[in-house]
Amino acid sequence: MIAYLYGEPVQTGDRWVVLDVNGIGYRVYVPVPDVQAIAGSTGKVKLYTHMAVREDAITLYGFLHGSGREIFSILISVSGIGPQTALNILSQITIEDFAMAILSEDEKSLTRISGIGSKGAKRLILELRDKIRKVRDSLPPAGAGKGDQLVHDAASALISLGFAEKDSY
Repeated sequence: MIAYLYGEPVQTGDRWVVLDVNGIGYRVYVPVPDVQAIAGSTGKVKLYTHMAVREDAITLYGFLHGSGREIFSILISVSGIGPQTALNILSQITIEDFAMAILSEDEKSLTRISGIGSKGAKRLILELRDKIRKVRDSLPPAGAGKGDQLVHDAASALISLGFAEKDSY
């Protein structure tokens, strides 16, 4: 398993990033808000990854924050929710809003996500309510994450000034 990748983004798409890590380009599928944050940043980024192994493919899914990976892992534990559907969900709603919708049993908020109907929303609430309660304290508060990108940008600036990577974070 690959826990995270730290490298220079060299190409971005709608829901993916190619990250150059020591000369190897890893294509990582990423939620839209994270792609936008990466595209707007300079220097290296750290993506917390989930590696999905299938018979015909090995796919990496990445997140700027560990909480994104945690919610992604919880989402794919739901029957009928695969990695692409989980990525679609996290591309359309923030982690905080998703957790609140599950905990408050707000079916209406969940059905606003394309690909999630009334039945799917009910299943998500039923299967995730207890799991989300367990991890709720580790989730970032609303509006969090913006400062993390500033930390990455500051670290990139320090590295470009000659500081070692290990000293810049």
